[in-house]
Amino acid sequence: MGERIRRVACAAAALALVGAGAAGCSADQGGPAAIEVDAPTALVDQPVHVRITGLRPGQEVTVDSRAADRQGLDWNGRADFRADAHGAVALDTAAPRSGTYQGADGMGLFWSMEPRDGDPETAFFFPPTSAGHTFDVTLTATAHGRPPVSRTLTRAWSGPGVTSRQLTLAADRVSGELFLPAPGTPRHPAVLLFGGSEGGNGETSTAALLASHGYPALALGYFGLPGLPATLEDIPLEYFATAAGLLAAQPGTDPDHLLALGYSRGSEAALLLADDYPGLVHGAIVYSPSAQVNGGFPDHGSTAWTKDGKDVGLGPIPLDQVSGPVLAIAGADDHLWSSPLWARQIAQELDTDHDPHPHRALVLPDAGHGVGTYPYLAAGTRPTHPVTGRPTDLGGTRAGNAAAKAKGWPEVLSLLAGLTA
Repeated sequence: MGERIRRVACAAAALALVGAGAAGCSADQGGPAAIEVDAPTALVDQPVHVRITGLRPGQEVTVDSRAADRQGLDWNGRADFRADAHGAVALDTAAPRSGTYQGADGMGLFWSMEPRDGDPETAFFFPPTSAGHTFDVTLTATAHGRPPVSRTLTRAWSGPGVTSRQLTLAADRVSGELFLPAPGTPRHPAVLLFGGSEGGNGETSTAALLASHGYPALALGYFGLPGLPATLEDIPLEYFATAAGLLAAQPGTDPDHLLALGYSRGSEAALLLADDYPGLVHGAIVYSPSAQVNGGFPDHGSTAWTKDGKDVGLGPIPLDQVSGPVLAIAGADDHLWSSPLWARQIAQELDTDHDPHPHRALVLPDAGHGVGTYPYLAAGTRPTHPVTGRPTDLGGTRAGNAAAKAKGWPEVLSLLAGLTA
């Protein structure tokens, strides 16, 4: 009798343990987590606020990001988190325990993506620009014992109603792309954009975003395109003035507030335009700038810029005739040239000239030559230069450049907003 009671007790205890284990497994599994996003569709330069909910307090969860570039190659980001006391993870405030970025950053899973095959320091994420100028980023949350949950976010280059038109040398006397805000938008400041020694026309995405914010924008190529000089040599300032005149004539442009935005070598042209054509170009925004005229590229002994058929000449760029605001943005760790020094010199020169318009230098820490323009896309620090074919050390870190873009781009938009009547 005693032996039978002992066996029954043991069996009951075993069943209790099995039941407890099953209950624990069931609680651990739970239902699927959820990915909450405030803006499933947003402009590329707009942050989104993401929360993972439906977890157990303290539960570990991995959040992955995935997107395909214009060549169809996959890029991925990853962040490992521990849920808070409410079973949630807010990406804006939660620092990942490990992953492709460090520290709390709500957009870290976007800019920290890495190519599946390749070195993230030499690769740049160039997204597809077709299909209505959008691309997708898929977020997936995976927690132990729960089914993965995914959410696809659409990132747009152009807002509703934005139109674009290709400009040709034959029809327009310039080569570029014109982006205009939706019809009926009140007159706004306008921006003429151009890049640097890479040539071609790499500022179309920036122009599309500016138009989406209400600012007419013209992305201009000035060498390295059919019908234009092959290299940065003997580029007439009159060519830029022609483009500025075309932009000023658009119905949505406030012609009293047309600015030039130049990147790197393009900063020289932007500042020269602002000083030589103050009745047409009313200020400048310059990224990774120079405060002086340099020689041509890649032949440094040649002439870069001309006016009235004559060499503009090397040396400091005069700024005493500038008729509008100037914003110079540089990365403190620029390895390509002395843009932090030159950005400060630009602001100091305008101070010396008692320029009455807003002007300042914004030098951002841990950023290099790749300090601009719009944020939240993955970008390396050591690209291959498209003209020379040589590796180029831009300086800074991927994280530093990402933070700088997130800081600098709103400053650009704020400057333009301040000029809006």
